Amino acid sequence: MKLSMFKFNLPKELLAEYPTKNREDARMMVVDRATGKITHKKFKDVINYFDDGDVLILNDTKVFPARMYGNKEKTGAKIEVFLLRELNAESRLWDVLVDPARKIRIGNKLYFGEDDSLVAEVIDNTTSRGRTLRFLYDGSYEEFRKILYDLGETPLPKYIKRAAEPEDTERYQTVFAKNEGAVAAPTAGLHFSRELLKRLEIKGVQFAPLTLHIGLGTFRTVEVEDLTKHKTESEEVLISSDTCKIVNAAKDKKRKVCAVGTTAMRAIETSVSTTGHLNPYVGWTNKFIFPPYDFSIANCMITNFHMPESTLLMMVSAFGGYDLVMKAYKEAIKEKYRFYSYGDVMLIL
Repeated sequence: MKLSMFKFNLPKELLAEYPTKNREDARMMVVDRATGKITHKKFKDVINYFDDGDVLILNDTKVFPARMYGNKEKTGAKIEVFLLRELNAESRLWDVLVDPARKIRIGNKLYFGEDDSLVAEVIDNTTSRGRTLRFLYDGSYEEFRKILYDLGETPLPKYIKRAAEPEDTERYQTVFAKNEGAVAAPTAGLHFSRELLKRLEIKGVQFAPLTLHIGLGTFRTVEVEDLTKHKTESEEVLISSDTCKIVNAAKDKKRKVCAVGTTAMRAIETSVSTTGHLNPYVGWTNKFIFPPYDFSIANCMITNFHMPESTLLMMVSAFGGYDLVMKAYKEAIKEKYRFYSYGDVMLIL
């Protein structure tokens, strides 16, 4: 498979700046792999496709307010600092991206807050935009984290041109978010309301939570035509034995096992036994899935509409079948479905 096979023209007006007012009112395209049929529904109709004993695999990662703005010492230049991951809690060390990066060198200090209440020193260069920061704060760890949260804002994707609003704190988080550590939301899960989850539960549908902390590597541009040469960055994964029991029992009973989102799919495909069952896992994954690929666990998938030439589109094409998925995307553009993080959703059966 070549990168150019995943190129298509996406009208800018189809990039969703805001989510639907009610989560479950997003439009849903249903794609049946067996028949090739495409139908158009609302996400609330998803309940009609699942029965007692079926399983939804949910990524319960929680987004933290990763985007901060500081000022460079002496010049006062405004610098965006995007927190990627904490390297050492005791030393207040963080792996970050800075923008504009050309102005930020080792030894520079950055000041945050209206009263410069938080100071960070650049102690290493990691990539062209990557830096290691040491936050200079002597208070307790709890106080330090609270200051970070107060100064940070919801890390909306760059395609959204507006500033983050207070409502995004709740909108850009799934209702089942639990384990903090993501810098981007598992967007397929954004469509579930608490009420819809309760209705599914009453119907007998089971939920199998796992955690994959989404990093910016998920959205990294593919820059090689030969997809076998693309490398993805590692993301932290946790799959419990309880989740494995739920998923494997449903699989053995030939029930629907649905991965909610590409991140849930990546996680489960990272830890598969020789018998095709899900294994408990604590570690990291840099798994990159593109056609052709034989999936071991899930037999259906819920996913948003993704950008051209993205690794997310490649995974969806591997699961749904390249020709059928590209046909569905052509239909989505014609029918003016909304794309990307705050956009509409696809159910692949």
